[in-house]
Parts: sequence; structure tokens; C-alpha cells
Amino acid sequence: MLKIDGVSKLFNPGTVDEKIALMNANLHLKPGDFVTVIGSNGAGKSTLMNIISGVMKPDAGKIFIEGKDVSELTEFTRSRWIGRVFQDPMAGTAPRMTIEENLAIAYKRGKKRGFSLGVTGKTRKIFREELHRLGIGLENRMGAKVGLLSGGERQALSLLMATFTRPQILLLDEHTAALDPARAELVTKLTEAIVRELNLTTLMVTHNMEQAIRLGNRLIMMDKGKIILQVDEDRKKEDLTVDRLLGEFEQISGKKMADDRVVLG
Repeated sequence: MLKIDGVSKLFNPGTVDEKIALMNANLHLKPGDFVTVIGSNGAGKSTLMNIISGVMKPDAGKIFIEGKDVSELTEFTRSRWIGRVFQDPMAGTAPRMTIEENLAIAYKRGKKRGFSLGVTGKTRKIFREELHRLGIGLENRMGAKVGLLSGGERQALSLLMATFTRPQILLLDEHTAALDPARAELVTKLTEAIVRELNLTTLMVTHNMEQAIRLGNRLIMMDKGKIILQVDEDRKKEDLTVDRLLGEFEQISGKKMADDRVVLG
């Protein structure tokens, strides 16, 4: 489904600020895989997501979706295959537009758009049904401005919008990190339910190591632009713990994970 083949990215090449963001990253996600990604700040996690989604182009290597080389395609073109939810609840939605209008935009993702948002009786019914699945009452507030929603409500809406057209790939970039624990747990449960129901191939970045172990069927750890550890489904289910994960990081990298943002559980 998603293949990352030898991808490298260098920032500010040839200057004193030169930094390796990714170095020969290789990753293969089969259809339905749910892979969590853990690593300290500067490990290359967000750069990997940006290259997959088309925000950035790799300096070397290729990105394939369903066997198609998409490395040179624009972010807009890739949006027909990729849905993404960001860390910031303010990102991914238009705050001055209503819930209904935001959903209309998501409904046309990857398609040619005219001047009309195209909200009809038929699409309004679809929007209401999809919002009802979230279980937080947004189907009764479709005329409300998105900027007036709470962070948790907005992130739940962003998740729905990202999966509205059943994308082949779902990218979750620390999408619960900015929420309080109760709302983070709500969005996490919604994520599990939607990914399972739609059988979405998913890549999720998180700083919460317990969450990284608990969610999904595979796990990867990154450090200094490299994928330094890949944990398969069998081991993830059987014996992986936060302490063992930290131990493996220290053994492979030769250092302790010193990122204050990493949550141990």
C-alpha cells in the first residue's frame, strides 16, 4: 500500500545550519497496517509525514502508493489518496466556516472544485450521518462556526474530514498531543474505531510511548533521521513494554531518550 524506499532529506545543505532530517528511510505498510511512530524531537518524524503527504520532496529515494511512484506529485494531487490530521486543533479546518461547509470541502478532496460548496439535501444527510458516528452531538450543530468548537470537538471533526473519502493512507501527526487527557482519550477512541471500521492503512506519530505500544499492529522508532527499530505485530502483542522500548533505544542509539515531551504512559 505505502512504500518508502531509501528516502533522504537534508535541510540547509552546504551551510553551518546543515541538518540531516531523514537518512535512507525504508518502510513498507501493507493494506490495513496501523503503524505508530515514536522518537525524540528532531528524529525526523514530521519530515517523514511531510514527504509522504507531498509537503516536501525527498532529496533521494521514492514514495509509492499502491505501486504508483508519487514522489514528484503535488500535495493536492496526493490528497486523493492521503488524509492527514495535525497536532494543532486549529489546523486542517476553516474556523470561519461552518461544520457543514468544512465537510463539503472534505467531501470534494482530490476532485475538481467549482465556486459552489455543493451542499445539497443529499450531501447534508450524509454529513449528518457521518457526524452522528462521532457520538458527540455535532450532527445537531452543523451550522456552527468551527472556530467556536472546543479543541477536542475540532480534532474529532478533523479526523472525520481526513477519513471522509476513505483515503488509502491516513497520517496522524501527534493529533492528540495538544488536548487535555479526557479529550485526548476521546479522540484516541474515535481514531481506533474509525481506523478499524474503514480498515485504513495508518501511520501515527506520538510522543506517548504507552499509546504507541497499545495502538496499532506495528511500531517504529526514529532517531536522528533514521528508522532505528521496527517492531512487528507478534512482538508488539506479546512482550513489548515502555521499559523494554526505552532499553532498546538506549542499546541501539547509545544514549538515553532525553526529550521532555516524551510521555512514558
